[in-house]
Amino acid sequence: MSVMESKLRSNRNEKKLHMGLSEKEAKLKLQKHGLNTIAGKKKVSVFSMILDQFNDFMVMILLAATAVSAFMGDTTEAVTIISIVIVNAIMGFIQEFRTERTLEALKDLAAPTARVIRDGVLCSIPAEEIVPGDLIVLESGDRVPADATLIEVNGLQVDESLLTGESLPVEKEIESSHGKGSGIGDKKGVVYMGSVVTMGRAKAIVYATGMDTEMGRIADMIQNIEDEETPLQKRLEHLGKIIAVGCLVICAIVSLAGILRGEELLDMLLEGISLAVAAVPEGLPAIVTVSLALGVQRMLKRNALIRKLPAVETLGCASVICSDKTGTLTENKMTVRKIFAGDNIFDVKGNGYDLQGAILLNNREIDASGSKPLKLLLEIAGCCNNAEISRTSPEKGFLDKIKSAVSKQEKWEIKGDPTEGALLVAAAKGGITKEILEKTYFRMDELPFDSDRKCMSVICGNFKGETFVFTKGAPDIILDKCSKIHTSRGTEDLNAFAKKRILKVNDNMAGEALRVLGFAYKKLDSRNYKRDDLEKNLTFVGLMGMIDPPRKEALEAVQKCRIAGIKPVMITGDHKVTAAAIARELSILGSGDKVLTGAELDEMSESKLEKIAGEVSVYARVSPKHKLMIVRALKKLGHIVAMTGDGVNDAPAVKEADIGVSMGITGTDVTKEASSMILLDDNFATIVAAIEEGRVIYNNIRKFIRYMLACNIGEVLTMFLGTLLGLPLPLLPIQILWVNLVTDGLPAIALGFDPPEKDVMMRKPRGAKESIFSDGLLGLILFRGILIGLTTLAVFASLLYFTGNTDTARTAAFATLVVTQLIHVFECKSERKNIFEVPIFNNLYLIGAVLCSTVMLLIVLYVPFLQSIFKTVTLTYNDWLCIMGLSSIGPVISSFFRREGKRRNKSRR
Repeated sequence: MSVMESKLRSNRNEKKLHMGLSEKEAKLKLQKHGLNTIAGKKKVSVFSMILDQFNDFMVMILLAATAVSAFMGDTTEAVTIISIVIVNAIMGFIQEFRTERTLEALKDLAAPTARVIRDGVLCSIPAEEIVPGDLIVLESGDRVPADATLIEVNGLQVDESLLTGESLPVEKEIESSHGKGSGIGDKKGVVYMGSVVTMGRAKAIVYATGMDTEMGRIADMIQNIEDEETPLQKRLEHLGKIIAVGCLVICAIVSLAGILRGEELLDMLLEGISLAVAAVPEGLPAIVTVSLALGVQRMLKRNALIRKLPAVETLGCASVICSDKTGTLTENKMTVRKIFAGDNIFDVKGNGYDLQGAILLNNREIDASGSKPLKLLLEIAGCCNNAEISRTSPEKGFLDKIKSAVSKQEKWEIKGDPTEGALLVAAAKGGITKEILEKTYFRMDELPFDSDRKCMSVICGNFKGETFVFTKGAPDIILDKCSKIHTSRGTEDLNAFAKKRILKVNDNMAGEALRVLGFAYKKLDSRNYKRDDLEKNLTFVGLMGMIDPPRKEALEAVQKCRIAGIKPVMITGDHKVTAAAIARELSILGSGDKVLTGAELDEMSESKLEKIAGEVSVYARVSPKHKLMIVRALKKLGHIVAMTGDGVNDAPAVKEADIGVSMGITGTDVTKEASSMILLDDNFATIVAAIEEGRVIYNNIRKFIRYMLACNIGEVLTMFLGTLLGLPLPLLPIQILWVNLVTDGLPAIALGFDPPEKDVMMRKPRGAKESIFSDGLLGLILFRGILIGLTTLAVFASLLYFTGNTDTARTAAFATLVVTQLIHVFECKSERKNIFEVPIFNNLYLIGAVLCSTVMLLIVLYVPFLQSIFKTVTLTYNDWLCIMGLSSIGPVISSFFRREGKRRNKSRR
């Protein structure tokens, strides 16, 4: 092929490229590649979801108990148990159904329409009809409809925080290959589906649509993450298996003992089964659900909205919190921190877009109008600016209303580039507002920012007839355009010494992870100017250093996490230096802690990451793939991992984590739907409050597990020993049923209202594989259950011996069982203190529940109508002395052994 033919072909290809696809080509590609949408996995049918709710070991035990109760004629108990099972199934179904909305939220992030060039004509089409090879046109405010390679760029900046977590818009430029760079944030020649154009214009060729885009890959990751059982679910399943085995053993022993004693086979089989049913704590699932629901209400008051009930408890045992930096630990609002002008370095106070804040020189507040270089710098920052600052619009959504109620402080928002917004706020803190500038200057022309010049200039006139060029940009670029410098002494030549001083200040600011901009100006001789000469021979005025600052509450929250034995880990798309600086300021990054980048993670095997994950406190420049790697590595190390996030890039890791936490205000719908908990105030400190609530809830769950199992053991032991000793039945089935439904239930629910113990946030998190019976709980349950059983049997045997009346002895045993359980409920308020040390009256619900159960006991004992139903008789004063005397022995013995145990532990130390 000749050189001429090659040139002709190249020209034809270039012409075709700028004509875009033809409609025919687009239709063929649409058939081949499919719609530009986020595909969901095959939906699970509603019927399958419902059946799934019964695929649980504890539920199967309860269903078996229902069948046995119905067979034995205990209709009331059968109806109660089946009602509990159905309620739990409905709640589980609702939870699972809601999580299916995650991918629907992802689809909403795709642009509804897109502008493309087809057959050389600019047209608007549904974004789902975009195909690879399409030529798309982008302008400020557009949402990118697909992944595309840039071919024309004019000052393009794109907000990619949804995908990268990086707080600043990214400057884009044409590159030879869209594969350049290791991470999404490093690819300057590519735009991605879901990102937003904040400035400039561009044309780009689509190379990936639908599930082949970066957004699609995130969706695929979410789909492929299997939902795991929470620690509480695993522990309750383990408890269910223990109970099942215990029931079978009890049934076998009692039946065998009776048969060997000469009793009828069927009678003993039914008695064994009734004991086994009595041993099943049928109220446990319902009480766990009630306790979690109460926790949800308390957390809502502390600005944490729980989407999945088990998450309440799971958060309480979190040992690592992987937190996104932008918007979670930081304000997600660029803020000017330092200003260099007139050879002075000024500090700027205040965070975010709040106009409250002072400018300090040597720690003293100053008036900006008293420093000419500072005043001029602030004027340039305000004039060379296209952003606007305004009060936030009235709240619209549910979360916005809650946020508004939480904080009544006046809020401001920025329309436009966040960096320019930060400059406006800094100028306003110095008394230079947009309104004041408009009375002094008017804009005549603009040289917009582009990636080649690395700066922006505006031409402004004032009402004195003067004309100025105001310029801002990268400090080194600005310095190269300057020949003079504005100081407190006036305008001087910019010599080598002054340049060195400016560059040193710039380096110091950059070392503090500040993003630095340089500012300059020039007075024009006339309003007839050449645009090419506007940015030459400028006068340097100063520098501004800005950063997305840490939340003021975040430092205290991090410190509380460390006291509670929880490791905070920062995961961000920002650069390593910026991330490390923020992490040090928040005390997340300590001496000896490591910082890893996404590029380093790419070169690391999963096994190597697992070895060092415990030493890493900061991950920078990471992608969604890396976040998943990190969460999985920490989980393999045995940690219960909480992951916070707001952007789409966080959604897979949020779903993979044991507990996913999303931001309610700045968070995307995708992340909210993937999460288990939403922070209504986007405050990291709220996580700590939620952790405290989670720990309290788990402790309360342990309290009523302790209470219910000890009571059930007491009931079973009473019947079991009575049968073995050849005594008449100490309790009738209907009496056991009454105890299970009334005495067990009300106090157990009331324990869920117990306030936290003072040292709840001083304890280490529970281990992922820790049994629900850890820390000696099983011993407490068995020991106290045996005492309850022996006490009840002792009262029965004593009164049977002295009175010879079985009904009186049985009624006394029934009353003893209730009284000992009501006394024991106060022992269950603490695992570390005995009944004489715990605060009895700090839970009025418990006091009320005990009084209610006591009144119901007396009604059953003394109302004639109920006496005939429950086979009870009136007890005498002496009977009650025997009951109360023996019932009080249990707490005394328990307290004695607890005190002895503490004394021995101290002596060993």
